[in-house]
Amino acid sequence: MIGKDLSLAIRLLNAGELVAIPTETVYGLAANGLDPLSVSKIFAAKNRPHFDPLILHLDSTEHLLELVDEMPHYAEQLAEHFWPGPLTLLLPKSQLVPDIVTAGSPLVAVRVPNHPLTLELLKALSFPLAAPSANPFGYISPTRAEHVEAQLGDKISYILDGGPSEIGLESTIVDCSGDEPVVKRLGGITIDALSNCLGFVPKVDIQSHSNPSSPGLLDQHYAPRKPLYLVEDIEAFCQAHSGKSILYLSFGANTCPEGVYEMNLSPEGDLIEAASHLFHYMRALDSHSGDCIVAKRLPDNGLGKAINDRLYRAAHK
Repeated sequence: MIGKDLSLAIRLLNAGELVAIPTETVYGLAANGLDPLSVSKIFAAKNRPHFDPLILHLDSTEHLLELVDEMPHYAEQLAEHFWPGPLTLLLPKSQLVPDIVTAGSPLVAVRVPNHPLTLELLKALSFPLAAPSANPFGYISPTRAEHVEAQLGDKISYILDGGPSEIGLESTIVDCSGDEPVVKRLGGITIDALSNCLGFVPKVDIQSHSNPSSPGLLDQHYAPRKPLYLVEDIEAFCQAHSGKSILYLSFGANTCPEGVYEMNLSPEGDLIEAASHLFHYMRALDSHSGDCIVAKRLPDNGLGKAINDRLYRAAHK
């Protein structure tokens, strides 16, 4: 059921049920982040492996120190600058955080989302919300309430509709457990923005992992059901696969081969627009009557880095 009934969402979450929530990044599948039984329902609904950790969502930094054992100065600096917003910090967890949330890791991922409806919801609750993306594990992340309903509608109690996600990419994750910050996942906050805040360029470590300490780092993720190929030359790919019905996820000014169905992330070459369309267009192409999806890497700067990371993890290996 989709709606805007905040009081119903509050009652369900207090009762230990699952509620899909809107954020500026993607829709999340939320439960009481301090109750292991409620959190276990997230893993069951998504068919998510228990070794993949979750993010805790807060309404502010007011209760953050109850969830973490320490917070270095640079982490405070990042939180003050980017929260609420698409930045997740990895910090040493307190005993209050259940191990199921962190997949046994000593670090917990926390953020303050920038969506008015969800911030109002969080303010009304006495606990943080554990909330990975509200989709079957490994599939394309949802950026609209109807995406959630189509994929998980029969497995969750309520979908809180906050409209299309403004950013459309997951949060940037920064490991703040050491002497210096390390970017573990590219996302809605660019490396340039982090650098401007910190006064230096942070280290980036976003290699894929089969048993990650941070969310969003599995080898295969964000993937459509149709095979998606990353190519350098769309014309050459079409010639080599002349018998296939090809769907093209394009960007900027380009030439689309004859007979190929195209969806352009941003004809004007705007990376912010492309990010907001990425998952919605991937879903649309996945539902189209074609054999495979083809995409080219975007310019590897700004949000292009995060978009390319999602395309790489979604690509047919």
